[in-house]
Amino acid sequence: MPKQKTHKGIRKRFKLTATGKVKHRKASRGHKLAKKGGKRNRQARADRMVEGKQIAMIRYALQPSP
Repeated sequence: MPKQKTHKGIRKRFKLTATGKVKHRKASRGHKLAKKGGKRNRQARADRMVEGKQIAMIRYALQPSP
């Protein structure tokens, strides 16, 4: 029987906190930052938490093999 593997794409983009929340990096921080406003850039620095029904899907994909 094959083992359940961690989804590598999700592993690169999301991280579980100690309390079980799912943390991710905000979009629009890769390039072309000069044309975006300072307020927009500052607000995009902080990590965000995933909300809603996607949490269960991401946690399942991040699980190591049982």
